[in-house]
Amino acid sequence: MRTLVDRRDPLAATLVLVAGFFLLGLCRLAIPSKMMFDEIHYIPAARRLIDLTRRLNPEHPLLGKEMIAIGMRLFGDHPFGWRFPNLILGTVGLLAASRAMWWVSASRRVALLFTFLLATDFIWFILSRIGMLDMAMASMLALGMWQWALAARPHWADRRGGRVHLALAGMFFGLSLGGKWNGAPLMVVPGLLFAWQRAAALDLIGWRRPAHVRGVLRGLGRWLFATRAGPVRGVSLAEAALWLGLLPIVVYLATFAPAFFYKVQPMTLRGVIPWQSYMLKLQDSVVKPHRYMSRWWQWIFNLRPIWFLYEHIDGDQRGILMLGNPFSMLAGLPALGWCAWKGWKGQGLPALIVVLYVLSLIFWAMNGKPVQFYYHYELAACFLIAALALVLGRWWDAGLKWPGRTALAVTAVVFIGFYPIISAGPLPGKKAYLDYMWLKSWR
Repeated sequence: MRTLVDRRDPLAATLVLVAGFFLLGLCRLAIPSKMMFDEIHYIPAARRLIDLTRRLNPEHPLLGKEMIAIGMRLFGDHPFGWRFPNLILGTVGLLAASRAMWWVSASRRVALLFTFLLATDFIWFILSRIGMLDMAMASMLALGMWQWALAARPHWADRRGGRVHLALAGMFFGLSLGGKWNGAPLMVVPGLLFAWQRAAALDLIGWRRPAHVRGVLRGLGRWLFATRAGPVRGVSLAEAALWLGLLPIVVYLATFAPAFFYKVQPMTLRGVIPWQSYMLKLQDSVVKPHRYMSRWWQWIFNLRPIWFLYEHIDGDQRGILMLGNPFSMLAGLPALGWCAWKGWKGQGLPALIVVLYVLSLIFWAMNGKPVQFYYHYELAACFLIAALALVLGRWWDAGLKWPGRTALAVTAVVFIGFYPIISAGPLPGKKAYLDYMWLKSWR
């Protein structure tokens, strides 16, 4: 904590970056003036939620569609109303991710580098400007990570502060599941890490097995119910299991509340649990090949993007290419290797970033869903960017500034260069996309 006290909180600079992201996202938010890509599924489903008529798009949870429906009720059933909620979610999620990085890294430069690199990684920006479900999932997960980082701050001396943030973390994790299931593998990490850190704080790791059963039970009882130890003082492991295990499930199921009021086939209490397996079957049933489908290993090297839009609309040729920033997506890979090496040497934060990145990819590598797309790399890309920011920020703090400055400049130049084709900007002609096709696989 002495490190944090000695360093100035980058909140003001973070808010400036986040505000810039929001204002840039507002530009042409209502273009195209018709539904694009998977909006054709989620906008009609949001309309059904407003009318409470019957189920539509039942293979996904409801929170993302509920957010779209709120936007339509507030601003109208038109492109701005469909997409504005996700811009709010993306902006809030960017702020939350930045604050989480500040609290876990204790570095002003790492936090600010992460904020800028995430805002310009293309993926976060594009998904914040389309009426899909991914930003509801990602932003809620970022809020949960922020609260988790706050809960484990070592200076919580009272019994309430850490508990409140731990409970908020569990709530946001549940809401993230209510957007999409993508972040589910990551949500086991806070609980497992809490259990490990509590065992370490009580000197139970490497503990010699007692000779009597009573000694074993005493050690187990201390591990489960002791409160005067880290990582969150005043909260036992048993209580933490409620906040990080049970509460997310309860909150997730609560996001289905509107379905109980459908006029046709309303949800019932008895049917909530069986419905989850039905949703999984529906997702795995999509087997028809898609022109732009890809696999997880292609995402790592930014090899196979997907077009959300490319046509003459609203008076000009326009396009939205769902692609990762060609610089930061590749520069992050050696940074991830650096984090893996530092983690092997015993550094906690680099190891945690690598674990979260791997878990984000495992969800898709082991997923039975046969048709996958590049935007499913969203969560893994966040931790890739975190690795890059951590490396550059630590070097900067140590006096080696030119790698960080160069990365910022190159990232900004690439983002500006690709901005027209990731934001539905006017393009000079039908074949203007060729100027951006750096690889044949991008076409």
